[in-house]
Amino acid sequence: MGPNGTGKSTLSYVVSGREGYDVTQGEVLLNGENILGLAPHERAAKGVFLAFQYPVEIPGVATMTFLKAALNSQRRARGEDELQTPDFMKRVNEAAARLGVVKDMLRRPLNCGFSGGERSAWKFCRWRCWSRVCAYWTRPIPARHRRAARRLGRRQRAARQGSGLPRHHPLPAVAGLYKPDTVHVMAKGRILRSGGPELALELESSGYKDYIGEAA
Repeated sequence: MGPNGTGKSTLSYVVSGREGYDVTQGEVLLNGENILGLAPHERAAKGVFLAFQYPVEIPGVATMTFLKAALNSQRRARGEDELQTPDFMKRVNEAAARLGVVKDMLRRPLNCGFSGGERSAWKFCRWRCWSRVCAYWTRPIPARHRRAARRLGRRQRAARQGSGLPRHHPLPAVAGLYKPDTVHVMAKGRILRSGGPELALELESSGYKDYIGEAA
């Protein structure tokens, strides 16, 4: 959490392996392994998932074809058998029904013509189908999808998985998705304070003025 422009999204990009960033020190540990030397697709195979605010539209690529190819690519990397079409469809239909994804969305070209709410539902569908280990969200969770987000959050915790939610406004970080274990406050590219969910509530009333001064 932190003011706009402080580096929250940048940190998410670095974790996911986006090009254009040079990490000069430190590590990114996933289950004890430093993943900084891995390519983005290798990190994705290990379970790192970044939910983009505005995903790129790819006309000519069917959404279901993409979803199946990505899922089976991840399974191959883990030494698991690929899912055949009946098992794949069962998994997708279950996820779509739980998350309110209409089947018309899945028949469209990848990310094409999706509204903001549909993009959010599609992110949750991918997250659930791919059983990701660590997820980062780069935009707020719409109100109509918060119940699904809380269910996925509980499922994620039970499987000892993690999630990161970069936020500017404090309260939705607690109420919008699910109660976080840890809150980090960033200002001008640095983590200045860490604490529990009570820190988010404190920021709701006090804002970031103290941290902006400290970072300067």
